[in-house]
Amino acid sequence: MPAVFTVDPRSGVPIYLQLIEQVKRSVALGALAPGEQLPTVKQLAVDLTVNPNTVARAYRDLERDTVIETAPGRGSFVRADGVAKQTRAATDVAAEAVTQAVREAKSLGLPAAGVRTLFESALARWFPEEK
Repeated sequence: MPAVFTVDPRSGVPIYLQLIEQVKRSVALGALAPGEQLPTVKQLAVDLTVNPNTVARAYRDLERDTVIETAPGRGSFVRADGVAKQTRAATDVAAEAVTQAVREAKSLGLPAAGVRTLFESALARWFPEEK
């Protein structure tokens, strides 16, 4: 089953960045396999009701980040570079999630020391074997 992409125009995150994150997440989780074709720019723009230039920008950035490759006249495909790209994609997705969490904590007025404590607690909970 092909990956399904969605966007939220009210999220405050630019739509092209939402698409980039979703493609990277899909690659990292294996929902998009190496060599798998992505929807065309035109088709994805129609499906999401967004400007085709927005999708094209996301695809260009994904290509620059070596997550996908585009073959003129054939379409865009997940690069077949294997696990290294998936690990990098997973790192990119996780970095964005951490950034968003820190941004949210700051907007709530939490001091850096409090955020650090929360982060360390989460690490201890999810990675107890690495204390």
